[in-house]
Amino acid sequence: MKIFWVWDDNIKKIDIETDNSVLEEEVESGQIALDIVETPEYIIIYAPIAGIELENIDLTLNKSVLTIKWERISPREYDDEDNILRNSECYWGRFVRNIILPENLDFEMIKATMENNLLKITFPKIYISKQNIKINRIGEDF
Repeated sequence: MKIFWVWDDNIKKIDIETDNSVLEEEVESGQIALDIVETPEYIIIYAPIAGIELENIDLTLNKSVLTIKWERISPREYDDEDNILRNSECYWGRFVRNIILPENLDFEMIKATMENNLLKITFPKIYISKQNIKINRIGEDF
C-alpha cells in the first residue's frame, strides 16, 4: 500500500507495510476523492459525498486506519427498460476508502459532520509535553 503525506510543501510517496486484515476490501468499489488538511491542532479530512443520506455512511476506525464506506443506489429511471441511458459518468454502487492516520491523534475525540454534501472528519492532535531530565550522581537526592 502507498500513502501520500505532505510536508514542507512537497508531496512524498512512502511505501509502508500494513496488516491487510485491518483494511476494508476496495475491490469492485468506487473511490471517493478527499482532502486532508493539517492544522497546528487538528487533522481534518474533507470528502464530498453526494446522493447518500448521512445515516447510510459508515465510518469505522480500526487501529489507525479510518474506513469510509457507503452505497449509492441509482435512481429508478435507470432500471426502466423503456428509458435510454444517453450518457453515463456517475458511479452507482459501493464506495470504500481507507485512510492510514498518524498515531499522534486523539482517536477518542473524533468529530464527524456533514454540510452541503461535504463530510468533515476532525481528529485532534495529541501533544506530549517536553521536559528536561536532570541526571544525578549516585548518592544524590532527587
